[in-house]
Amino acid sequence: MARTPNGGAIACSDAAALGKDELFWGALFRGLNRGGSFLQLQIRQIIVTAIEDGRLPLGMKMPSSRDLATVLKVSRNTVVIAYEQLVDQNFLVSRQRSGYFVAGLPKKFATEAPGLAEVTSRGDEHWVDRFAVRPSAHRNIVKPLDWQTHPYPFIFGQFDPSLFPTNDWRESARAALSVPEINNWARDLIDGDDPALIEQLQLQVLPRRGIHARADEIMMTIGAQHALYLIATLFINGQTKVGIEEPGYPDARNIFRMLTPNVVPLSVDSEGVVPDAMFQSCALAYVTSSHQCPTAVTMPLPRRIELLKAAATGDVVVVEDDYEGELMPESATLPPLKSIDRASNVLYVGSLSKALAPGLRLGYVVAPAPVIRELRALRRLMLRHPPLNNQRVAALFIGLGHYRAHLAQVGRVLLERAKLLDQLLPKHLPSCSFSRGPGSTNFWVTCPTSIDATALAEAALEQGVVIEPGAVFSMDETASRHCFRLGFSSIRTDRIEVGIQRLGEVIAQHLKA
Repeated sequence: MARTPNGGAIACSDAAALGKDELFWGALFRGLNRGGSFLQLQIRQIIVTAIEDGRLPLGMKMPSSRDLATVLKVSRNTVVIAYEQLVDQNFLVSRQRSGYFVAGLPKKFATEAPGLAEVTSRGDEHWVDRFAVRPSAHRNIVKPLDWQTHPYPFIFGQFDPSLFPTNDWRESARAALSVPEINNWARDLIDGDDPALIEQLQLQVLPRRGIHARADEIMMTIGAQHALYLIATLFINGQTKVGIEEPGYPDARNIFRMLTPNVVPLSVDSEGVVPDAMFQSCALAYVTSSHQCPTAVTMPLPRRIELLKAAATGDVVVVEDDYEGELMPESATLPPLKSIDRASNVLYVGSLSKALAPGLRLGYVVAPAPVIRELRALRRLMLRHPPLNNQRVAALFIGLGHYRAHLAQVGRVLLERAKLLDQLLPKHLPSCSFSRGPGSTNFWVTCPTSIDATALAEAALEQGVVIEPGAVFSMDETASRHCFRLGFSSIRTDRIEVGIQRLGEVIAQHLKA
């Protein structure tokens, strides 16, 4: 008789006999999400994994479909479908009147896995002097990993499942899985991109921002941050003077600092970055003109023109991060710097992920053809090109009209949330001031200087409210220690009022302390 890995006999002829080993099977399927979709896929994956790692050995008898369905509290048909698929794939074998048994070849490994006593791990002291850089030492934006489990997540730039165009994305994904489409994206393009996606960017995405570019002036990246890393690697050496807004985007600052010690702060006022002498002295400057990160102010057109003149005078390469340029059209859209640049000084970084879901990791660069040529050669050394299947799904999603419809829907919802917060913040946070430019999906909140926003965030988290302390956005940690970023793209509209009320109560308690 087959036995479980712990030596117990398996007899699955009826539910009573199964009861002897119900703990084993319950533990095996512990990760099953019964409330989730595709239960039979989950069951198949768990069984395949258990066969591969030896927990279900060759010849072992499986529970009957009825018995396993009882243990897992799922329908019997779900288990039957899973078993039959596994038989087709030769992971299980069905024997008449006997049931299902583990099939396939016994696993043989080249060497036995070492016991815990044999494993040695060299600590930090062994490696620290060998590292050329220490990325983990940089100050980064930190969000609770479980932020979605909190009822009031005022997190910037994250995924709201209720706004994702599930059916439209599925249609595009199914279309990309047709045989002709697979033949298009399954090949290796070396350093190229899906021409269909480049075409859709040219036809539908970039013109909405007033940008018109040739195919050889566009390159896809795995998100906007990948684009920033490539640009920095291409343009920065140990002596390059790089300017970044203060306060500004920490990840961009950290990328630049890994490549040069000569990273300088650029002044920011109520109109965005100031194109002063410090700006003109930089070889490269990182700018968020549409919505300054993190203050969310929008740079007016006269300041944009002034900045481009200063860049031309100082021969400054401007990296424009248009991270949410068209997500929420709240007023007349101002043109990106790239669309009015006549001196070819602006390298434009955009993102499809912000409009859809950050996990898609789809960004792009628009720049003069010689720059794109070098960026492609550099990207090839890293990863050749972003996955073409994802590019083709995105191309179909845009080409079928889903992208434009999605932006319209998301824009309506986000505008409703923004207007609600415009009313609630002065009411519940009367001691604070706020900034947010039209179309931005976050507020920059400035508290009285006596408040430490990091401590405030910890106290708010205990009330289910998630905010982002502001100190990390400044080179000088003390400059923004009393500020925090309040995003509203990831919180349901019906939870905003209670969340802001709770946040206001926490702030009031800190002011009394």
